[in-house]
Amino acid sequence: RVARRHGFTLLEVLVALTIVAVALTATMRAMGSMTVASESLQTRMLATWSAENYLAGLRLAHAYPEPGTRGFACPQGDAQLWCEETVAPTPNPVFRRVEVAVYADAGRAVRLAWLVTLLPNDARNLF
Repeated sequence: RVARRHGFTLLEVLVALTIVAVALTATMRAMGSMTVASESLQTRMLATWSAENYLAGLRLAHAYPEPGTRGFACPQGDAQLWCEETVAPTPNPVFRRVEVAVYADAGRAVRLAWLVTLLPNDARNLF
């Protein structure tokens, strides 16, 4: 009689290890994607905060900027960001339209945030 051994053959162990290796590789890739997405979300959040802070500063200063476009550094936290302000007149001469676009750098390749507000001319405001 042939005695049967209990356990796994070498081939079965190698197949199981291959399956585990593929699963672990897929898990690591998914974790890497989540890390990149989290970093991107954080940078966009900081860019939005930077634009909101700038527009809030204009409102608090009762600013009525001249029409035109200008760029300036607007760091937020560890992020070194570049802002571009575009001021345009509106059909109502009491208001100016102010757009702030925030980019990752002065090259303006990737826009991270974009906010728009209307600023009143407090000197002409009749209210």
